[in-house]
Amino acid sequence: MADAIGLVVEKISDLLINEALFLKDVKEQVSILKDELKCMKSFLEDVDRQQAQDKLLRDRVSKIRDLVYDAEDVIDSFILEHPHQDEFLKEARRGFFHAVVKRFTCIFTKPSHLHKTGVEIKKFQTNLENISRRLSVYKIPGDGAGSSSISSMQQQLRRTFSHVEEEDVVSLEVSTKDVLAQLMKEEDRSHAVVSIVGMGGIGKTTLAKKVYKHVDVNRRFDCLAWVFISQQCNPREVLLDVLMKVQPGGESFNHLNENQLIKKLYDALKEKQYLVVLDDIWRSEDWGILKPAFPRGKKGSKILFTTRNKDVALYADPWHSPIELPILTDDESWKLFITKASPRNKTDNHACPKAFENLGREMVKKCGGLPLAIVVLGGLLATKQTQDQWEMVHRKIFQGPLKGLQPQGHQYGAVNEILVLSYNDLPHRLKPCFLYLGHYPEDWEISKKELIRLWIAEDFISPSPESTEMLMEDEGEQILDELMNRSLVQLGRRDSTGRKVKTCRIHDLLRDLCIDKAREENFFEIVKPPSTEADVTLTESMLRRIAIHPSKRYVCVKGKHPKLRSLLLFQNEELIKLHISECKNFKFLRVLNLVRMDVKVWSVSSEIGNLRQLRYLKLQGEGIILPQDIGMLKSLYTLYLRHSGSVVIPDVAFELEHLRHIELRSESWKGTSHMRPRLIPKSIETLKDIRVDEELIRNKSLPRLSNLQSLGMTFNRAKDVKPVLLSLMKLQRLASLYIKFKQGLTPSYPDLEPLSQCHRLSKLKFDGFMKKDPQGSHHVLKFLPQNIVKLSLTNCWMNQDPMGVLEKLPCLRILKLGSRSYSGSQMICSANGFPQLDSLKMYDLLFLSSWKIEEGAMPQLRSLCVEETSNLIKIPEGLKYIFTLQELKLEGSFGVVEGIKVMDGREDFYKVHRPPCFYDDL
Repeated sequence: MADAIGLVVEKISDLLINEALFLKDVKEQVSILKDELKCMKSFLEDVDRQQAQDKLLRDRVSKIRDLVYDAEDVIDSFILEHPHQDEFLKEARRGFFHAVVKRFTCIFTKPSHLHKTGVEIKKFQTNLENISRRLSVYKIPGDGAGSSSISSMQQQLRRTFSHVEEEDVVSLEVSTKDVLAQLMKEEDRSHAVVSIVGMGGIGKTTLAKKVYKHVDVNRRFDCLAWVFISQQCNPREVLLDVLMKVQPGGESFNHLNENQLIKKLYDALKEKQYLVVLDDIWRSEDWGILKPAFPRGKKGSKILFTTRNKDVALYADPWHSPIELPILTDDESWKLFITKASPRNKTDNHACPKAFENLGREMVKKCGGLPLAIVVLGGLLATKQTQDQWEMVHRKIFQGPLKGLQPQGHQYGAVNEILVLSYNDLPHRLKPCFLYLGHYPEDWEISKKELIRLWIAEDFISPSPESTEMLMEDEGEQILDELMNRSLVQLGRRDSTGRKVKTCRIHDLLRDLCIDKAREENFFEIVKPPSTEADVTLTESMLRRIAIHPSKRYVCVKGKHPKLRSLLLFQNEELIKLHISECKNFKFLRVLNLVRMDVKVWSVSSEIGNLRQLRYLKLQGEGIILPQDIGMLKSLYTLYLRHSGSVVIPDVAFELEHLRHIELRSESWKGTSHMRPRLIPKSIETLKDIRVDEELIRNKSLPRLSNLQSLGMTFNRAKDVKPVLLSLMKLQRLASLYIKFKQGLTPSYPDLEPLSQCHRLSKLKFDGFMKKDPQGSHHVLKFLPQNIVKLSLTNCWMNQDPMGVLEKLPCLRILKLGSRSYSGSQMICSANGFPQLDSLKMYDLLFLSSWKIEEGAMPQLRSLCVEETSNLIKIPEGLKYIFTLQELKLEGSFGVVEGIKVMDGREDFYKVHRPPCFYDDL
């Protein structure tokens, strides 16, 4: 019950404790209050561990929560009112937390604030004491053995095990064959629907993914698309999503209405043999709306459903018997459980200490054969290293009001108990991070980078005073790893290295748990605009965190909510209009996403400077001009601007000492940025995109950025390239680098030699002229660092074949040769070259006419995309030796498609289709 309260209690307690000696006349009051807070915090944690069900006790906890929130408002108000906060921020050298402490201390040294502070503390203290007296009748017993968390060393050991879903799949062989058999039928009729049916958490999506990635499926269908439906189906968004996947990189469809999208999608599919997956469709009426968009297509076209409702499957296609996933048998359940509960014994799926096995099997039976519950239970017990700890979990499961599985009523009984137990077992610091996932819409693919930055902005992660090496982002990575190791969060996609998480998801049953707990804790509130109204009016009675979920209509957010801490928007960006007439009505706001698409150039109001506590600011528009008042946002941590025009950022933004991430993301090749910082904050970690000029080189800002991990730069002069790259050599954290050479760069052969010493770089992107130096003997790419994993080249106009250099990079997994990156006519991939290459994408190489792949080249290639290479008239013969190839896309390459049909004498070698997924750009 104390998940959200604990954060506030810790903040207030630390603020008061650390500076109590400076509080002069209120020192004694603060000391008493400190003890009261410590006792209250311990009490709340005990209540939390014991999952107390008493209504009166829950009411008292609710009163404590409200009281602590009010106290936080008092402290934040003092911080905002202090006239010298800038001075103390400049003196701070230990991050935001220390700066707040200093400001808070100064408040109490001013006589005008001292009296008011004493009154507030006395009031707060009295209220806490009254609650404490009422709680004295309650005795909360300790957990005894097993209540403590596992050691950090054990956590690190568990963190080494990857979250590869395929390793933990059991009992899907028969169902996989059944689904494949229906998909491969040569049916010539409209709306042939194959359905996977089963209760939530039984593995429908897992099976659908397995089939979707199956090599036979990828060879058979011309076109594949996957789209999530969810309980709140938005037909327009579904149609738009499918259309963008079957016609990628083409025109924008955002301007089309629902009927126009239906017609457009129908035309796009009618000549193709397609497979479209509609994952998690709930209602027959939703299919009734979507159905007209799907034509007969070529013979064998199919639609694949996953659904909890068998009636939906029968309604969609009475000719196909739905494939119902059975619950797991006892042996299958145990096998799956062991892969999670004893990850170090995965080589022996039945390995388990005898002392643990009886307990384990009894608990597994309570999961009712449901994979989700088994996996979550296994993740929970993986953190328990002793028999006493397993017995404690066993007692809690059997003491709860277990009702068994009742799938018809959607009551999961014991399953819910196990999910709740896994949540309650989380370390205190992880609970708000887990609950925060609940504000995302159902089936949302969550960006890891964004999620961690939001956690930090919400104060869920604080700077560590003990370690200067550990960044808050590093701690965020560890938190996400632990949630995934506990099977409370699912892997979405990995990044270009293939090791780290790029996106994640949360199962809808676990999301429901987050929402229930968040409602109980007053942690966040989800607003779904009604279809009949366009306005969402914020009021003070609403919770401190608000997430506004998608609507079909234009949404206008307005109103007044002075206690609001976070405003999270998930609406289609073109449909959001946020009208905040006076930012002072939102003075405590920490997280804000503003969108404005109705003007060409958006001059952001100077009132944004009133949001003094803002930590995370994301702005989206065509052109964006920030006001000078952006310099008032002294607590700003992340500034993210998405644009399709120009962006202007005033110099004062670079005086914000706590700014860690400045990211400009252009949605159009016409986008430009005007970011020329004279000085750069030393704490910066992400800096995209800056213009390199003489002043930047002269003041030597870049070498001082010891935390810099991702950098984007634009050069106007070739002579600036070498000195800047030399300055980056000592940056031990720099992993991603984007370099753009301005059109007309003179000379057009930049010196890249220092790059070879940038040993930490794993991602590299070049955009602009990179011709060979006529006086040099080396290829312009000769000096790329050996540890590069992902490389993108665009508009380089290289006149030497790049493959001879690139194929020697031992770690290269992803290669993108973009528009006009190479101006030559021939290309050769040598035997044994590109030993790790997984994905190769080439497009708009207008002069390429001959491409040779020798036997043994690219032995790991999985995905190949070749587009708009009109002079390439023959597919390389050597492609037939790449047996790992699973995804192939050829478009706008005359003669190439026909060449596939005769390769190796096998007409079915590979059919042309769109790969389900390509890695995102840098």
